[in-house]
Amino acid sequence: MIRVDVRVEGVVQGVGFRPFVYGLATRLGLAGVVGNDAEGVFVEAEGPRNRVEEFLVALRRDAPALARVERVRAVEGAPLGASGFAIARSDTSGVRRALVSPDTATCDDCLREMADPADRRYRYAFVNCTACGPRFTIVRGVPYDRSRTTMAGFAMCAACAAEYHDPADRRFHAQPTCCPGCGPRLRLTAATGAGLPGDPVAECAAALRDGGVAAVKGLGGYHLAVLASDEAAASALRRRKHREDKPFAVMVADAPRATLLCEVDGLAAALLTGPGRPVVLLPRRDRAPVAPSVAPGAPHLGLMLPYTPLHHLLLAATGEPIVLTSGNVSDEPIAHDDADAFTRLTGVADVFLTHDRPIHVRTDDSVVRPFRGGSMMLRRSRGHVPEPFTLPSGAARPVLACGAELKNTFCLAEGRRAFVSHHIGDLENHETLRSYTEGIAHLSRLFGVVPEVVAHDLHPEYLSTKHAFGLDGVELIGVQHHHAHIASCLADNGEQGPVIGVAFDGLGHGTDGTLWGGEFLLAGLAEAERAAHLVPVPMPGGAAAIRQPWRMAAAYLDAAYDGRPPEELATDDRWHDVLTLARTGLASPLTSSAGRLFDAVSALLGVRHAVTYEGQAAVELERLADPAERGTYQATVTPGGVRGADLVRAAADDLLSGVPREVIAARFHNAVTGLVVRRCEALRETSGLTTVALSGGVFQNMLLLDRTVTGLSAAGFRVLTHRRIPANDGGISLGQAVVAAARDR
Repeated sequence: MIRVDVRVEGVVQGVGFRPFVYGLATRLGLAGVVGNDAEGVFVEAEGPRNRVEEFLVALRRDAPALARVERVRAVEGAPLGASGFAIARSDTSGVRRALVSPDTATCDDCLREMADPADRRYRYAFVNCTACGPRFTIVRGVPYDRSRTTMAGFAMCAACAAEYHDPADRRFHAQPTCCPGCGPRLRLTAATGAGLPGDPVAECAAALRDGGVAAVKGLGGYHLAVLASDEAAASALRRRKHREDKPFAVMVADAPRATLLCEVDGLAAALLTGPGRPVVLLPRRDRAPVAPSVAPGAPHLGLMLPYTPLHHLLLAATGEPIVLTSGNVSDEPIAHDDADAFTRLTGVADVFLTHDRPIHVRTDDSVVRPFRGGSMMLRRSRGHVPEPFTLPSGAARPVLACGAELKNTFCLAEGRRAFVSHHIGDLENHETLRSYTEGIAHLSRLFGVVPEVVAHDLHPEYLSTKHAFGLDGVELIGVQHHHAHIASCLADNGEQGPVIGVAFDGLGHGTDGTLWGGEFLLAGLAEAERAAHLVPVPMPGGAAAIRQPWRMAAAYLDAAYDGRPPEELATDDRWHDVLTLARTGLASPLTSSAGRLFDAVSALLGVRHAVTYEGQAAVELERLADPAERGTYQATVTPGGVRGADLVRAAADDLLSGVPREVIAARFHNAVTGLVVRRCEALRETSGLTTVALSGGVFQNMLLLDRTVTGLSAAGFRVLTHRRIPANDGGISLGQAVVAAARDR
């Protein structure tokens, strides 16, 4: 007979781990106790040695589906002669180390209950159990108990309490347990807030079928919904939301229905049906029954499956796919507070399908796309946050990484764990900044991380940088934007480097004070050296050149033709004024940005002269490219860098010669691939490095990424790309945290 004191760390609260331990110990005839505390799960177990050893193996091997066991520590001691096994009351004292599970899609068992007319939870919009339901968005503190969630205000009825306290029931200690008699309730209201009669789901579906716009309260905030087949409704939603071109996401009832809209292979089906239920970008079928305004001109659709009981009920009631896009006006954070939603979405939504369970943390949907047998994360949020990343090497002191300006996330790191936040958005208004600061405070409390080191971008005007400089009693570490990109790719792959890092993006503040974005770095975790880059060109009008890519076309053509660009390539009445601006350097900062190079070629080919969302010009240029074309252009290398203007000159000459735009777009993509491979080969000769890390928003271009990976691999390189964290600025905070931790050591 032996006794062991066991500590289990990882995602082990709110996932049915205590009932699992109780059942396992009972089956093995062990005595003892299991409970939650601030660090995770503690177990005391005693019995015959062989059964205790079997118990310890099974703790990790047979853990519940949603659990993620990081570590099991056991200390053997003398048996006490205990009898029976029990679940102890949670211990709230001590240093907080317990992890919180992400929100998880409704499980099959709960769906069966919801569909059974004889079940007391028939058609109940809040059915859940230990295997599914809300977690991160409702939790206020740890240990994860009902009293520290937004379910605290709903007292369980006798039937729910019986399930909650029954170790044999799958709702044993499921904190959001509820039923129609004691749990949250739906209501449908007009935009004025006045309640509407009838069944809320049925009446909401009727409003959608009548061409209305509905605001629907989900797990992490409100969505705006219309029928995906209704052009008038989709167009109205665009006008009201002030979202001109960026595609909307579409929710379908199940995977078979997804195949009616998109090409869905085994990998895509696995992504769609996984517990995180992200939006998955998939190739659109010809004649898919989706209104043109849902995704104007896009060859892909962002599809997702229902992940709450309410979604299942609404999809069944409408009988067809619906648009489900973030409940906000463009550039604002998603609305999650009821009063705020009615204030901000009145005038956008005709009806509100809402409920009385508060959302504690606003959380947008995650977005992924299949790539080479796996997935590429484009936006990491609901369904993934707050699962931690493991740092390549630990942080000596707790770190806050403040992230970038666009697609902002922040990161808290302590020891070997790094918690990257949910998607915050672009830090360009007060509402988003408030969401950012509230999010930092909440995650700091939740995981007990009190930062002593704060990492920030070098750009002095980023609100995230200003937030860092406003903190007292911390050590500040500035991290160059593109070094952070490469460090995030290293962390994503569990690597420490050094590597040849290729960071291509819109722009970032360089160590020399200029705007970088087409960078070749020799980079490890702590340091990075700028080894090569695109030759800088002016950005006429500064930020105006981002919104109006024709300005970049003018600047690049001026450089390409030595100050004498062909008049027939002029694309705007202000062409000559902008050329003068670029030549004088007035309000025209120099940039080596690869993103601006893509913008220039897009405008040159008449694809996009002005954009309504970030990256639009490059997205549509990729869409135009003929995938069968294998021709290319060449860029010369000078002491000042790689001449992107040479690619623009070649593209312009082809255009003037009558070469089809689709061919030119493809040749340009092939040319960028070629210059990346050749520069990396040259750097391998001088550095001896044989691994390349690709990062930055430009490498979300799948045509470019796929051909670059193929070309580098053929040249003998090992290639690292992003999988779990976005290549765009949503991954910057993780990179900052990794760099700061490495320097602090």
